[in-house]
Amino acid sequence: MIDNRTAPWAALVMRIALGILFLAHFGLKAFVFTPAGTAKFFISLGLPGGLAYITMAWELVGAMALILGIWPRIAAVALIPVLLGAIFTVHGPAGFFFTNPNGGWEFPGFWIIGLVVLALTGDGALALKPTPFGRK
Repeated sequence: MIDNRTAPWAALVMRIALGILFLAHFGLKAFVFTPAGTAKFFISLGLPGGLAYITMAWELVGAMALILGIWPRIAAVALIPVLLGAIFTVHGPAGFFFTNPNGGWEFPGFWIIGLVVLALTGDGALALKPTPFGRK
């Protein structure tokens, strides 16, 4: 049974938490590793360096869309490929547990589940621009 009184607020909490996580990951790449350092890391993985800049922009825009509630269901689904990329390039080969060297795929996998839950649950309360489909 879904509690229709509290479900929108639960989705809001999930939306903001997921957005903050993406904002933190963007900040790590932008301010700690630096964009150039992030590009070098992508190159070391056999990926194009320019993909680092696209990923950073994707994380920042997606984070802000989630936090502000701008088409949140679409933003949630659109952010899944970023995490799948992290799993397939870095975290997957490290095994399941995130405590493994290079971090396993446990955390990014759970993060994907959170994004799927948000996409299925709805935009949540206080969304500035609700997703234009999926509403009654």
